Amino acid sequence: MLPSELSSIIDQSTWGRALSPAERVQVMAATTERRVSAGQGIVSIGDSASHWFGLIDGLAKMSVTAADGRITTLTGASHGAWFGEGSLLRREPFRYDVIALRDCHIAELPRATFEALRQGSLPFNHCLQHLMNARLGLFIGMLRNDRLLAPDARVAACLASLYNPDLAFDPGPRLDLTQAEMALLAGVSRQRANQALQRLHERGLVCLGSRGLQIPDVEALQAYAFESSK
Repeated sequence: MLPSELSSIIDQSTWGRALSPAERVQVMAATTERRVSAGQGIVSIGDSASHWFGLIDGLAKMSVTAADGRITTLTGASHGAWFGEGSLLRREPFRYDVIALRDCHIAELPRATFEALRQGSLPFNHCLQHLMNARLGLFIGMLRNDRLLAPDARVAACLASLYNPDLAFDPGPRLDLTQAEMALLAGVSRQRANQALQRLHERGLVCLGSRGLQIPDVEALQAYAFESSK
C-alpha cells in the first residue's frame, strides 16, 4: 500500500521523524485533513488556536490587514511547512490571516495532541525549538530586507527563503510559482516583481518559463541576496 499524503508529510518532517512509534500512531489517529480553495482563508485573525497546521500541498501566505484595507504579507508557506505553534504556545487567538494562494491540502493536528507531545517528548521539543528559531531568523531577515534591500534583492531573498530546510521541504530547482504569487510573497507590486525577476534572469540566477521558475543555483541566489544586504 502506498503511503498517504498525510503520513508522508509527517514522516518527511524533522519532528515527525523524531516521534516514537507510539507517538506516531497517536499523531496519525488525531490529525485531520482539510482542503481549502485558492483565495479562501485557512486561518483568520481572531480564530482560536485549536490546531497546529501543516501544508500537505499548495501555497499560502500569512498576512495582516490594516483598518484602511492595506494588506501586508508577512511570509509564505509552501509544501511541508507547519505553522501556528506560536499561537498554540501563547494560548491566544491568531494575530494574522493565512490565505490559500492556490488550492491547498491542510493537515490539522489538535492542540491536545500537540500539548501531549510537548509535555512528553524531549525530541519533539528540540524540533519545535529549532523550528521557532528558524522562523525568528526568517522574520529578522525579512525586516532587514524590507528596510535595506531594493526590489531585485527583496525578490531574490524571498525566493531564497523558500529553500530553508528548517521551515519546509526543499522544493527542488523548479518552483511552481507564478510571477503574481511571487509579488505577493515578496511584498512588492506585480510590475516590480516582474522587473526584478527579469533582471535576476539576466544575471543567470533565475530562469523564467511559462510554467514557473527555475533556480539553477540556489547558493548563488542566496549569496546575491546576502551580499545585497551589506
